[in-house]
Amino acid sequence: MLTAEALPAELRRAIVQIARTPRLLVACDYDGTLAPITLNPDEARPLPESVGALRSLAGLHETTTAVISGRALRDLATLSRLPSEVNLVGSHGSEFDIGFIHALDEKARELHRRLEAELEQLVLDVPGVSLEVKPASIAVHVRRAEHEAGRRVLSAVHNGPSKWDGVSTTDGKEVVELAVVQTDKGRALDILRHQVGATAAIFLGDDVTDEKAFARLSGPDLGIKVGDGETLAGFRVPDTVDVALVLGFLLEERRNWLYGESAPPIERLSMLANERSVALLTPDAKLTWLCHPGPDAPAVFADLLGGEGAGHFSIKPHRNGLPLGQRYLPNTMTVETRWSRLLVTDYLEPESAPHRTDLVRVISGEAAAAVKFAPRPEFGGVPVKLEVTEGGLKVLGTSEPFVLYSPGVEWDVTSDGLNDTATALVQPKPDQPVVLELRCGTTDLGAHELSEVERRDRAGRYWSEWTSKLQLPKVQTDLVLRSALTLRGLVNTDTGGVLAAATSSLPEEIGGVRNWDYRYCWIRDAAMTVRELVHLGSIEEAEGYLKWLHGVLATLAGPERLHPLYTLSGSVIGAEAVIESLPGYAGSRPVRVGNLANHQVQLDVFGPVVELVGTLAAARGDLRDEDWQMVRAMAEAVTRRWNEPDHGIWEERHVPRHRVYSRVMCWVTIDRAVKLGAQYGRDVPSQWPSLRDAIAADVLEHGWNDEVQAFTTAYDGTDLDAASLFVGLTGLIDPADERFQQTVTAIEAELRSGSTVYRYRRDDGLPGGEGGFHICAAWLIEAYLLTGRRTEAQELFDQIVAAAGPTGLLPEQYDPIAERSLGNHPQAYSHIGLIRCANLLAAS
Repeated sequence: MLTAEALPAELRRAIVQIARTPRLLVACDYDGTLAPITLNPDEARPLPESVGALRSLAGLHETTTAVISGRALRDLATLSRLPSEVNLVGSHGSEFDIGFIHALDEKARELHRRLEAELEQLVLDVPGVSLEVKPASIAVHVRRAEHEAGRRVLSAVHNGPSKWDGVSTTDGKEVVELAVVQTDKGRALDILRHQVGATAAIFLGDDVTDEKAFARLSGPDLGIKVGDGETLAGFRVPDTVDVALVLGFLLEERRNWLYGESAPPIERLSMLANERSVALLTPDAKLTWLCHPGPDAPAVFADLLGGEGAGHFSIKPHRNGLPLGQRYLPNTMTVETRWSRLLVTDYLEPESAPHRTDLVRVISGEAAAAVKFAPRPEFGGVPVKLEVTEGGLKVLGTSEPFVLYSPGVEWDVTSDGLNDTATALVQPKPDQPVVLELRCGTTDLGAHELSEVERRDRAGRYWSEWTSKLQLPKVQTDLVLRSALTLRGLVNTDTGGVLAAATSSLPEEIGGVRNWDYRYCWIRDAAMTVRELVHLGSIEEAEGYLKWLHGVLATLAGPERLHPLYTLSGSVIGAEAVIESLPGYAGSRPVRVGNLANHQVQLDVFGPVVELVGTLAAARGDLRDEDWQMVRAMAEAVTRRWNEPDHGIWEERHVPRHRVYSRVMCWVTIDRAVKLGAQYGRDVPSQWPSLRDAIAADVLEHGWNDEVQAFTTAYDGTDLDAASLFVGLTGLIDPADERFQQTVTAIEAELRSGSTVYRYRRDDGLPGGEGGFHICAAWLIEAYLLTGRRTEAQELFDQIVAAAGPTGLLPEQYDPIAERSLGNHPQAYSHIGLIRCANLLAAS
């Protein structure tokens, strides 16, 4: 049985390339392409393998299939019996299965009648010649006629009616077709392309009439000629059996690109980090995600969102074998992946230059290892060439320099026609591991001044010395420590900015569209992150973040002008965009960069910042003047704007609402500001206490809903929101208040599902669904503790712990039905919640 390996290598590479286009049109001829040529045209049946491939291709996302034939549409449908998923185009493009593209006017209909009468006279009494009358054309078939007789008829047609005004002539194999409309297969292909918005088209055909379609191909398109003869197509295959191979191989590549051959479970991804960069590893040591020159820059390796074609750096045993496990070295961000006789150790160097990202990969053990290096900068948008030089590999053609220092490794570089990939087989020795150093931001391929062992020790000490200062709870101590390291890894020490998560576009629903870019610094999220680290005994991250925030505020007229999020450097982020060349994690599109929330109004952001200032002041023993001035400015911003509607913590893309959570956090801003001023002897404006009371009264009057017996999402509805728990979590009302306890019960009943808690159940204007949020589950745990329900709190906390990956990391969400993790990873919110709950449980 033939396989795709029977196809020419260049053709396979071209198919792989076109399979990765965002919106693909697959079109082909019928006779001689899908079906073998037969003496009796009524006996031409398509190969079942080709029919199955076309049907399956048509079922894929953003993929359209069509058959463009010279046969009448009616006859094509009857004979081919192609499934309804495949679009049919008959009569060289004058008949489409969705209706006539060309409506015949009276003049064309009269011309059609004249043509039929004239052609009937020309073929009269000529054995083997037949007419095929179609709605907009008439075909003269001579395949069954004696050769000379057939030539005479064709000559008479060409010298007669084909020269009439308004007649379009198309010559094929033993057939000539006269149409009363201007059409051909090329125009039909263009119409289909326009209808479906195809970014690339592949066309297969064997007839001279198919050359009109080949002539319309350009750019990323692919033309394949079936059989002999001159052609404009770029490739050729011998017969219809090879057409089936082409379609089958295209289906396999397209499906793999769209949905991923085996997307690793999100929670099983491990994060590497240093002072300014992050990277993700799969459980089998594939570098699946790395951006440079920073975490919010374009990806160099985007395998996580696009499969191997989007860039990866893999190391595995040459003889295959499943990994035995993956772990962090204790108190570090160094990751070990172990097989039976092979160990791969990975770490990002924490003390590299600001413009550098240096990843060190150490291969040790006894087994030979296969290495595959396939960088694809700019999310795969830049063609890559690799140059083997003394000391390793250079990546050519990119705006940023990249090299792979790998002395002694013999690389084999291959190309798919667009990008180079380097492979090598390495054999570590017991006392001589193989060291590979990816250096982003430099062309230096010289040896490092320190040995790899010294650098690994230095990287380990960077993290372990930090963890040695932490004050950890007695509840889930190791997991809390890992959560602390994860939060610390999301902090950029150069700028003070804090990532909300390490990734972009990991889906909130597999196959869904809720795929957001979290590689930025949210004012709220960052304040909550560093505040939790202060609670564990580390204050430098909070000081760095407040310095970052002061720098942002210095560019604005006042805090009310704050955007909800910024880049790590403190600049305004660009417009939200879609990377159409990436199919997304497990086929979840679109892949987004940027975030529209940048333009929203979120009045809750001041509260977490003022709480952070108070927590840091308590840890340091003093309140800095610049921090107090910021608190005052934020309190004044709340004074002016607290009663406005906003988009809220969840950044819904609906119209603003008067949200309970936002109003509560405005109350927190004023309440904490009043207490800070009193505690540290600062002047507090006289109107602040009364404003605090007014905001509280407003929440209690309008936020409580008698119908649902709970504090609702907003003043204008009965829908519930987990964030409304902050009415009691912040102290706006006493947790013993019956209204808070009823709210906890209502949210538990409507929003909790086993081990997780959903944000809300309302229609938020976006299609599809999402999982439950770990941070919402953490809020409910805190609410359980405040209302005396410790057993429920412990049970839910244990379920969050069970959802963590094998190396202790948590993404944003969890789907309790499918029992899988969802959302960007690792997520600061999730680890904040875990640390806070562990501390509360330890203290209760």
